[in-house]
Amino acid sequence: MRIALLSYSTKPRGGVVHTLALAEALAALGQDVTVWSLGRGGDTTFFRRVDPRVRPAVVPFPDVPGESVGARILRSIAVLREAFDGTAYDIVHAQDCISANAAGRCVRTVHHLDNFTTPELARCHERALVEPYAHVCVSAAVATELADGWGLKATVIPNGVDSARFAVAASAAPAAVERRTAWRSQLGRYVLAVGGIEPRKGSLDLLHAFALLADPDLRLVIAGGETLFDYRPYRAAWDTAARSLGVEPVVLGPVDDELLPALVAAADVFAFPSVKEGFGLAPLEALAAGVPLVVSDLPVFREIFAGTATYATDPPALAQALRAALTQSAPDRRTAGHALAASYTWPAAAQAHLALYNSLTP
Repeated sequence: MRIALLSYSTKPRGGVVHTLALAEALAALGQDVTVWSLGRGGDTTFFRRVDPRVRPAVVPFPDVPGESVGARILRSIAVLREAFDGTAYDIVHAQDCISANAAGRCVRTVHHLDNFTTPELARCHERALVEPYAHVCVSAAVATELADGWGLKATVIPNGVDSARFAVAASAAPAAVERRTAWRSQLGRYVLAVGGIEPRKGSLDLLHAFALLADPDLRLVIAGGETLFDYRPYRAAWDTAARSLGVEPVVLGPVDDELLPALVAAADVFAFPSVKEGFGLAPLEALAAGVPLVVSDLPVFREIFAGTATYATDPPALAQALRAALTQSAPDRRTAGHALAASYTWPAAAQAHLALYNSLTP
């Protein structure tokens, strides 16, 4: 089967990680898979090496200084639409709002639902939901939102997790110990959050919660942050709050893919206080590495993490959960976290996608 998977970026972000891993798992099943994306910032390849059985198609997308978010998204759609010819494929599967607008007739994965107030972005979001002829959600929670809000029925196919990669990073193997030690030497003891500084990630709540810990020997470390959107006002508020609270976070930005597992495995606790998510791939990677997990109390997290995470509803509760994770040993929960992460596999996700594709083609 000739399959096109479309993504909006080559940068490390959850949806892009999903797209590449799914493409590789489908190719391992013998499918002919091409991943289409926009090469932002001059990129000609993806943020990591891609299995040679997958054909990458990266469309040049140079930056335009001073371009607004709305204009950048509309240009993204136009550039990808101009380059992409869906008639060459049996299945065209868009992984986000931008690629769904560009693809034409397609299957759409809805990772999470956004609430845009800018008119052109709201229209793009709406079209990307109602025009695809079939839908996939990575959790039942998002599928329920889609059904309740738009009357659309989606097939639920959870993400996979490369759990072995993160488990190895936490192992006693000399190379793994050396990489964790390098992060510890640089950062000391730390609470880690992955996803950058933005409203959806609950970054301000985490900052206030961390300040309540009042532990001078502990650091707050933020990794990731590649995004299309302009969160500069939120980041400015975050920086102001950090100074007011006396917190000096370490903001790493995007971390090299080879170094990320050790960064996760060396953390004392992994914090993921998002206000909206579709699954939670990064927290599952933390569980695979045996790191205690604290998340916001969302229906999707109750669905995905079962008894392996601690849930919090506000900064004081988040601080209390972080303090407990830092001071209380929980070997049973760690074992359950390992097992949970290992239960989500990309081969299983690929098989489920292939079954859906077969049901949609003559």
